[in-house]
Amino acid sequence: MRVCELRNLHLVTYENGMRLQQKLVELRQEEAVPDQLLLLEHPPVITLGRGGDARNLLAPASTLASERVRFFETTRGGDITYHGPGQLVGYPIVHLGEGNRDVRKYVTKLEEVLIRTVAHYGILAERAEGKRGIWVGNNKIAAIGVRIARWVTSHGFALNVSTNLDHFRLITPCGLHGTGVTSISQLAGRDVALDEVRAIVAEKFAEVFERDVVPRAESIRLIKVIVHDGERVLLLHRRPERGNFWQPITGSIEEGETPADTARRELTEETGFSGQPEPIDLQQSFMIESHFLEAKHPPPIIADESCFVFELPSGASIRMDKDEHNDYGWFSFAEAYERIRWSDDREALEKVEKESLSCKVAELLEDDLTAATQQPCNPVTPT
Repeated sequence: MRVCELRNLHLVTYENGMRLQQKLVELRQEEAVPDQLLLLEHPPVITLGRGGDARNLLAPASTLASERVRFFETTRGGDITYHGPGQLVGYPIVHLGEGNRDVRKYVTKLEEVLIRTVAHYGILAERAEGKRGIWVGNNKIAAIGVRIARWVTSHGFALNVSTNLDHFRLITPCGLHGTGVTSISQLAGRDVALDEVRAIVAEKFAEVFERDVVPRAESIRLIKVIVHDGERVLLLHRRPERGNFWQPITGSIEEGETPADTARRELTEETGFSGQPEPIDLQQSFMIESHFLEAKHPPPIIADESCFVFELPSGASIRMDKDEHNDYGWFSFAEAYERIRWSDDREALEKVEKESLSCKVAELLEDDLTAATQQPCNPVTPT
């Protein structure tokens, strides 16, 4: 059987997912890599396929902004769909060799992988005439949209595991009126772990496509530390020969280190402050171009990055590593979004900003409650 490399990725921004697919498609067309299967999650995003109807986007830009849902026109087939945490997205990069150049048959096989996957949870899903994806009654549980370039596939499927189904109200899913959406967790009546479903999808993909699916580890492990003072964010500027862009603190996890060890070391090296950054619930995957790294890795270079946060006193003086950076600055979150280059940095900043805002609201509520309980009691004197 042909080998297919399985890449179990974490949260991948839509932009980074497209860059990675494009690179892998090029390498597969050149036969520089075997077939690939990428399994990942996206942050909340709505995508419109080639020939899709923009009127199927029901929410105005202001609603998307408040919900932190992004919108992209993309190169896959199909109409409009939603991706978000709790949804398993699969991007097969497969060469449809001689004798298998049948796009309809390929899509039917993807549907079969998904039908067998949900059957593991006692869910009977079916194909629907004239509608791609798989359905449970009138509710769609998985969407499919593919692209073929020189007989190498990209894009793929999105299977709702524990997805926020309310976000589908922002669109007319796949441009189909009178239909609904559902998920494995909703139908199973329990929370189903995404990693559990990953393993089943990989197994069913191997069966249906007759591939030897071999897990492939990430190329490099990194950390990111968002440093802030409550109102502003610290960004470092990489020297021109090292990329010439603004970024939070980042660093490679060295042999024998835990991510927390690396976060503490990088904080000291890049700011001069000692302390232990706190982990945040965000682990990301993305591709790095080789010219951004001193060490040479065979392409594609895929990073696995764990994220942390650290609060410094307002106006703290920074002692940065001048070999890597030539400037630093304290910026409001709005200013920081304008300066950063990478979408994964944006996701981390947004998460820290949201959590920081939540903490401030909680503190204000606590202060109000404390003030109310400390008010002197002034009983009314009867007349």
